[in-house]
Parts: sequence; structure tokens; C-alpha cells
Amino acid sequence: MSDAVSLSNERTQMYKDLYRGNVPTRIPVSSAFTLDAMILYAGMDIAEIYWDMTKAEAVFDKVCQDFFSDSMPGGTRRYPSFYQLLGSKPFIMGSTGTMQHPNVMGMGPEEYDEFIASPYDCIIEKILPRLYTELDSDPFSRALALAKAARAHGEEMATTGMIAGKMRAKYGFAAIPGNATTAPYDFMADFFRSFTGISKDIRRIPDKVVEACDAITPILIKKGKIPVKSEYGVTVIPLHMAPYMRTQDFEKFWWPSFKKQVDTLSEMGINVSLFVEHDFMRYLDHLYELPENTIMRFEYGDPKLVKEKLGKKHIISGFYPLMLLHTGTKEQCIDKAKELLDILAPGGHFMFDFDKNAFDLSGNIVENLKAVQEYVYLNGRYSEAERAGNTEPKPRVNRTDEIIAEIDANMNSKYFSTWSQYKEKHTELFERLHSVAAPKIEKFEDVMFNFIINLCS
Repeated sequence: MSDAVSLSNERTQMYKDLYRGNVPTRIPVSSAFTLDAMILYAGMDIAEIYWDMTKAEAVFDKVCQDFFSDSMPGGTRRYPSFYQLLGSKPFIMGSTGTMQHPNVMGMGPEEYDEFIASPYDCIIEKILPRLYTELDSDPFSRALALAKAARAHGEEMATTGMIAGKMRAKYGFAAIPGNATTAPYDFMADFFRSFTGISKDIRRIPDKVVEACDAITPILIKKGKIPVKSEYGVTVIPLHMAPYMRTQDFEKFWWPSFKKQVDTLSEMGINVSLFVEHDFMRYLDHLYELPENTIMRFEYGDPKLVKEKLGKKHIISGFYPLMLLHTGTKEQCIDKAKELLDILAPGGHFMFDFDKNAFDLSGNIVENLKAVQEYVYLNGRYSEAERAGNTEPKPRVNRTDEIIAEIDANMNSKYFSTWSQYKEKHTELFERLHSVAAPKIEKFEDVMFNFIINLCS
């Protein structure tokens, strides 16, 4: 067994222990770099790399060689090629090459009923043409634009996947499959109604907002499905709007659909990883109610209080202030890492991560990041005594097939077909080929579904 394979197995086992509530051999360490920062570190042009991801292999190789991390650094799903082909308004490339998200509004308040009746159809017919100019055209041009964009997206994903495979093989990263989705209320706010629009809606048409969040929840559960079956797959959900809401509004509009989403993903055997953006300290009791071993990366807050309230049930990370890496001395940065390890590491349920990821290399971040990651690697180890309480993991409940089949059957869309609906429509397909054709038809239906929802989140 090569050193890289052995290291990958060791790291994968650390995450498996963590996700099952056991104490790992040491604290897993995450990278602090976005792809933008990685490209800057490699001395290359951000815009050029985003447009030609085949050149990104050298970027990943240099960062993986120079910085310690147990998980693959960087990564993105914001490739300019397909956004450009579609005439994107939600994501555009800035002059530095960074992909930026202007405030957009793809849906009017008078369209809630249409959205609630069939979210997927409303997205395709009404919302996408407002967000993407090339889809606001005649049917033939629209079809060609979507086909070209989907092809571009597929190629970018394949290139990135190829690079990730090479880096895992060379540097022994953990092999944990992953995906991402969005909380229902945040999904409605981000691209459809905007921050200001939905903030007015919850005053003027509150019931419609609740119904819309309920209507989109199954679609966002399906979007969070792990592409390959695994007991240790992770689906990331970044949380946006809740800190800006009154607690009573949070409990009425934001929490119920989100709770259902996380509960259902857990029933699908998925480890849900929340990026708890901004200040969620008011909502710790709510977060406690989520399924056991939900991963929560905090941006702000009191780590002692979070450890006390959530640390025995959930997996905590974050809190390390990225800005300190930019502005602090090496000693200050290591002292902060030690402080957080002293608070959050005892008893396990902890992985080391930063409060946010770096987009630039200003100040002392390069040397400080190396020092902090090395410190946690060397000092974040658990003794045999601390791991003595570990238990043999029990098989997790996994209702993925049942849940997804129910969601698909109730999609209520003229643009999405289950296999049963498809074969009823296409009687020319010989029955003896059904077993061969069905997986392909379902796969490409899901590929387009995921691409469409990606364009809205």
C-alpha cells in the first residue's frame, strides 16, 4: 500500500469516526483557501484559470504540496463558461476574475400562487428567463443556449473531478463524497425575491411565503442527495437569512422547512454540514433539535457556549477568525488555535476550520496559515484513554430510494418525468430494453434537474 493510500485511509477513518460520534485519532484540519486564493498563491491569473480549468491542476498541486489539510482544498461550482453562455445576471465575473453575485429578483410577489402550484415549472418558465438573458428568447435559441451551457457545465465538472482524483491519489486526502443544497427560505430570498423583497413579503403575504418554502423543500432535499451511495457522504447547506430576522419570524418562516429538510436528509443517511453564517447565538436551542452529529461550522459567536449547548450532540467547527491570519503575528495565531482547541476539542465532536475562507493573500496569511495548520496537526491528537468510549458504528437508516421516489412522483411538472411517466409516453421503446434504458433516462433527467436548480442557487 502506498503512503498516499495509507494516509487517505487514515484520514477517511478520522472523518468516519467523527461523523458517527466517536473520538478520532486526531482533529481533522480543513484548508482556509478558496480557489481564488489558491490561484493567487500559484502566481496565476484568476480569470484565465476559471475559464480554462485544465490549467488548475498546477494550482492545486502547489497548494496541496505547501499547505497541510486533511480535506481537498478549494473547489468551486461557479464556472464562468456556462454563466456567460446563458447571459447570467446572478453571477458575473468581476475585473479581478472573482465570480460575483449582484442582488437580483427573478420572481414577483404576485407569482407566489404559480410557484406554489408547481415550483419546478415556475422556475423554468418564469424565473430563469429573467435571471439569464439567453433564456429570454425564442424557443429554438433558448434550447440551444441551455444545451450549450449544460455541456459546458458538464465539462467543467469533469475536469475538476479529474484534478481532484489526481490530488487525492498523490496527497492522500480523505475519500468522502459530497454535495450541496440550500435552505428553503434562503433559496426563495437569494435569487427569487431578494433580501428586501422577501422581507416585505413576510409582512404583506406571510401565508404565501410559508407555502412557497414548503413547496420548494422537496426539491431542495432532492438537490442534496449524495450522487453515490455512502454511509459517510456529506451535504453542505450554507445558512444566510436567519440572523437578519426577528426570532418570531425565524420560527414561523425559516425554521420549519429547514428542519424538515435536514431531518429528511438525515433519514437518507446523509451527514448534513451547515455553514452557520453570521451570528446564530439566538438559535442554539433550535440547532440542538437537529439530528445527532449534524456538522456546524460557525462564523461568529461564543465557542464556550456553543460547546456547552451543542458539543455533546453535534460536531462543531469554525470560529477561528480568518482576519487574524492576515493581520496577526505567528505567535498570536498559534495562541488563538490553542485557545479554540482547549475549548472545543475535549470529548471530540470537533473539526478544525476557519470562520470563513480566504479570497486573497494580503498580510501574513501564508506563513500564519502554515503555522496554525501545523500546530493543530501536531497538537490535536487524542489519547487512547480519550477514545476508550468509542463504540462500533451501527448501520444508519437510509431511506434515500423511498424518499426520492416519493419526491419524483409528486414533482407535478411538465418538465420532469419519472421512468414510469416516460415509458408511458414513449411506447416505441421495446420492453426488453427497459431495464437498460431506465437508468440512463433517470440519470439524464436528474442531471438536468440538478443543473436547473444550480442556476437558482
